[in-house]
Amino acid sequence: MIVFYNIFQLLVLLIAWPALLVALLAKPKYRQSVPRRLGFGLQKLLKPARFKQKTVWIHALSVGEVASTRPLVTGLRKEFPEVRIIFSVSTRTGLKMATQHFTTLVDRVIPSPLDLKPTVDWYIRLIHPDLFVLVETDFWPNLLHALRREKIPAILVNGRISDTSLSSYRRVAFFFKPLFQSFSHLCMQTESDRKNMEIFEVSPELVHCLGNLKFDTPMRNPISVNELSKFAPSPSRIFLAGSTHEGEEDIILCVYGILKKRFSDLFLIIAPRDPERRLEISRIATARNVSWSYRSEQNRTRTQDLLILDTLGELPDVYALADIAFVGGSLVNEGGHNPIEPAAAGIPVLFGPHMEDFAEISQDLLQTGGAALVNNQSALQQTLESLLLSESQRKKMGQQAQACIARQRGVVSRHLEIFRAYL
Repeated sequence: MIVFYNIFQLLVLLIAWPALLVALLAKPKYRQSVPRRLGFGLQKLLKPARFKQKTVWIHALSVGEVASTRPLVTGLRKEFPEVRIIFSVSTRTGLKMATQHFTTLVDRVIPSPLDLKPTVDWYIRLIHPDLFVLVETDFWPNLLHALRREKIPAILVNGRISDTSLSSYRRVAFFFKPLFQSFSHLCMQTESDRKNMEIFEVSPELVHCLGNLKFDTPMRNPISVNELSKFAPSPSRIFLAGSTHEGEEDIILCVYGILKKRFSDLFLIIAPRDPERRLEISRIATARNVSWSYRSEQNRTRTQDLLILDTLGELPDVYALADIAFVGGSLVNEGGHNPIEPAAAGIPVLFGPHMEDFAEISQDLLQTGGAALVNNQSALQQTLESLLLSESQRKKMGQQAQACIARQRGVVSRHLEIFRAYL
């Protein structure tokens, strides 16, 4: 399979190189990222490991994977303080987030390699890892093949296979089977994910159901009044819509406009999944006569309506400020986003019907009373209004959400037990 993959790559490059060159020259982000992901300048970035020092190479695709990895990286650094940790990220926003938040936890944050054989070989030669850890997804044949060839163990962490992904993987099982079989261990989030892996003929003893790493996200300390004032007027009740997608903000702003007339202290925070959509959201808000400001603008004029959280890495902290949270990607067909962070913050969690990517944890939250399903705009308005009317209901629901998460902690320690054999 790897031979045909590389032949296909070569043919694509031979045919498409003029278009690729134009794109590279025309777009500044490509001019910066592509040479770095080909390995130019990598030797200057990486200091060699000390004598007998073990190296762990952790790779994450983007912002979501970087965020979910933090508990693991923190635990790894605490448990194995002498280990050299190299952290690679594929996307520009993910790289920025990792650079901002992992500087004290890892030895170096680097752009991930493009999956070209010479580039992958160059990365492995310079990093010289004793263990490779892949977070959730981003499976690349040349990288996994090279690791196996060099007898470097690879471990998948926080693995998940949604029903949608499973259907896609099965259609090209000939491609994914050797990729999954390249891993020394596959650590899946749920029992359903573990069972789905059986389809790809991976040895059962190598597949583990260890839970979602975000279960071990540290509990947040109570937020002071001064900290709260950076985000919202005081006093106010905060409704936070996190990781929203196109089509959801208009619904949320419509509901907010209606409820604001009854609850004058209601304040809205919208954190789009893609912060670059902030202009689009501000236009929707303006059209609905909702005053707004951007979190990134420190000298902004204080508003009484909406804060657009257009920064990276702050969402988990801001959940701790909120009174009620909505998890985005769920009112539109995007598979939903992780409800663990708002639940761990001890606040009521609302989400729409499309939580396929987090089916088990969303069901657990619903069954324990820590979350509520809102199928449409009307249901969102009714549920939100009910919670705003009852502080005791909000408190009870938040406690149930937090207790649901607390029962499932210990995920990081289970992963580190597997790592220990290689470190």
